[in-house]
Amino acid sequence: MVARLVATAEATDLLRRLRGIHGGLMMHQSGGCCDGSSPMCYPDGEFIVGDRDVLLGVVDLRLEVGEIPKDLPDGADAMAVWISGSQFEAWKHTQLILDAVPGRGSGFSLETPEGMRFLSRARAFTAEENDILAAEPLFVGVDWEEGRRPLPPDQPQVVAEASEACPVPIRR
Repeated sequence: MVARLVATAEATDLLRRLRGIHGGLMMHQSGGCCDGSSPMCYPDGEFIVGDRDVLLGVVDLRLEVGEIPKDLPDGADAMAVWISGSQFEAWKHTQLILDAVPGRGSGFSLETPEGMRFLSRARAFTAEENDILAAEPLFVGVDWEEGRRPLPPDQPQVVAEASEACPVPIRR
């Protein structure tokens, strides 16, 4: 299994704080307009997921760095991360790394008053990973609406820092 989504410890810490304030959460990777391409965090169910929106993954807020889930989270421990089908086509060759950094979030996203903002980083999949992903069906909004859920990932979902998921080559 190749994960389309990983989150940094900073992002999961911020999500846990927001969950404590707002309850269950969801996220949608924005495709532009007012907020550029920022990941937008909402109370669960506040953003209407389209039938063709693609599920990038479910962030398991029970996990710490390096842990592999034994099962899928539910309730407020599960935060689905979505992207529109058309935006997915532009990003499908990359793994989204959800990070949080100091700064002001967008006006519509829940982290705005926290002095932090969510940031999407990306790592290009290898040719082998792209082949594996191309053979797997996408999990879309209609699947979620009908009660289907993806399998839990078989690899760590939370990394200490974005550089662990997306190393930056050192030039000498």
